[in-house]
Amino acid sequence: MYVILVYDCGEKRVGKMLKLCRRYLSWIQNSVFEGEITAVKLRELELQAREIMDPEEDSLIIFESRNEKWLDKRIIGCERASVDNFL
Repeated sequence: MYVILVYDCGEKRVGKMLKLCRRYLSWIQNSVFEGEITAVKLRELELQAREIMDPEEDSLIIFESRNEKWLDKRIIGCERASVDNFL
């Protein structure tokens, strides 16, 4: 499946969440990730994210699609993925 994941965490947890999400998905913008992932890996990611998060302050939003082809994506400005490739 193809997912877009967005998180909003307190300052103390942002770094941990960033590292976790980068292990599973491609980082496309601050706190935004995308990519193909299996249901099992997504569940693993969710469980680990819950350990990092404070449920009273933080949020994790996951948009799921069968395939990236089902999604119309427009990029205005610089695409992070292309910038990261040069770093």
